[in-house]
Amino acid sequence: MIKKVAFITGVTGQDGSYLAELLLNKGYEVHGLIRRASTFNTSRIDHIYQDPHDPDPNLYLHYGDLTDGVGLTNLIREIQPTEIYNLAAQSHVMVSFTMPQYTAQVDAVGSVAILEAIRATKKDIRFYQASTSELFGSTPPPQNEISPFRPRSPYAAAKLMAYWSTVNYREAFGIHASNGILFNHESPRRGETFVTRKITRAVAAIKIGKQKKLFLGNLDAIRDWGYAKEYVESMWLMLQQDKPSDYVVATGVGATVKDFAQVAFEHVGLDWKEFVEIDKKYERPTEVDALVGDASKAHSALGWKAKIRWDDLARLMVDADL
Repeated sequence: MIKKVAFITGVTGQDGSYLAELLLNKGYEVHGLIRRASTFNTSRIDHIYQDPHDPDPNLYLHYGDLTDGVGLTNLIREIQPTEIYNLAAQSHVMVSFTMPQYTAQVDAVGSVAILEAIRATKKDIRFYQASTSELFGSTPPPQNEISPFRPRSPYAAAKLMAYWSTVNYREAFGIHASNGILFNHESPRRGETFVTRKITRAVAAIKIGKQKKLFLGNLDAIRDWGYAKEYVESMWLMLQQDKPSDYVVATGVGATVKDFAQVAFEHVGLDWKEFVEIDKKYERPTEVDALVGDASKAHSALGWKAKIRWDDLARLMVDADL
């Protein structure tokens, strides 16, 4: 058997770290793309890091960036992966309003650069594109694979280009390329500026007396929150199928930001109303009111189904932050 070799962009992120763990446990040789920084930025994968001087390492890290198409092509030619998971992105929606061009370069053009690199190698490389429920924007829930896309942010617009580029390269060049339209997925490894982790960190800090208030934006936004550790398994399953396709990955259960905050505070015996205040600067110029996914296709075709719902996830994250 040919040893499977995976290349993960965004390996130091929440999803990348869980996916690297999963693939290493399945016997893959894993290569990850990391950005050069003057400080260590690998905390999420430090526990699985392997010194390249070890006799037989299975995890390799490479400096690079999605805005460097030539570098990506050279790296893919060198690694010769059997699977590529493109998880890297400027993934913060609010930040995309202040950095729209950078977001487009990384999230849209960067995805095309990888697809072009795959085409140039003329090798049988399977490709996973991390798409997002933000593509649906103002389309009312439940959203599935045939729901119309109506992006409401520069982030979503950039991801829309990446989505259709993936479809186009699949249809034009026969690349095994799939989109995973993942709804919000969280964990103790979630970035600290994302609302769920911002809430659970604040709950832990308030509980032990290190913080007094939590400032949030739109409390009425409804999201379908799942557990990232479960969601990365769906990514792997997509690339094991005989034919590529696009899949919604979600729990099918929605809750408001207020609901999430309430459960998180109640878990440590506190009343959220005493600590949460509204700050208008956290509200988006164009809001996405409700995202709740219908993952029937993923369930029937991949055998994947979410186990952990948003309320248990909130408690799990609070416990980790405590």
